[in-house]
This record gives sequence, structure tokens and C-alpha cells, in this order.
Amino acid sequence: MLAADHRLRDSHAFRRTVSSGRRAGSAALVVHLLDDAQAAGDAGPRVGLVVGKAVGNAVVRNRVKRRLRHLVRGFLTRLPASSDLVIRALPPAAGLGSTELGVELARCLQRVGRVDLVREPASSTRTGAAS
Repeated sequence: MLAADHRLRDSHAFRRTVSSGRRAGSAALVVHLLDDAQAAGDAGPRVGLVVGKAVGNAVVRNRVKRRLRHLVRGFLTRLPASSDLVIRALPPAAGLGSTELGVELARCLQRVGRVDLVREPASSTRTGAAS
């Protein structure tokens, strides 16, 4: 669960972030990032999720939201403190596991720029060592 001060709540902030922010997309996600130093508070980055009915029924949508909330918590310290982030899940997100969704989110955040992401070492993704 995201802390209350890290949640994007009002529709005006969602619209402003989507219309004025930088956008990057993948097959499963679309990410909008707005770095607005004038409107920033001391709370740090704020995140909002959009998971529509096209993603699936209520059980599937809630599962996708829980996974995204959990994954985005790991990126909060790497986002600019004055930023608002909106993550929109597309229908293919329903078929992805947490790992794949995390890869998609990291890729989108890198593309949107201004996010300092450190890639996982290649050795951690291997299943076995070559002899």
C-alpha cells in the first residue's frame, strides 16, 4: 500500500499530469510523468493508477492495482520529489505476473526520462550457470 502522501487523488491532478507530463508506453502500461517544482509539496512524488474495465473484471483489476502499487513503491525514491506519476494499465497487463509487470514499469520509467534507475545485474536473471 502506498502512503497517503504519495497518492495522487484529485481528478485535476490526474488530468494535468496526463495532458502536460512526459509519456512513455509499452504493450501493458502507459506512464505519464510530470515534474512540477512550483506545485510540489514536501511529501515527495505522488502516484496515481488508472485500471479500466477493459483490463478485466473487478478481481483482475484489483490484482493489477495491487501489483502496480507494490512495484511503484520501489521506484518512489528514484523519482523527482516534485513529480506526479500516472500509470495506466492496458488489457495485456492482466496476463502479466509481477516480475513482467515490474520490467514493463521500469522500461516505461526509463523512457519517460528524468528517473534514475539502476538496472539489475545480468547474473540475477540467469537460471543456471554455464560450465
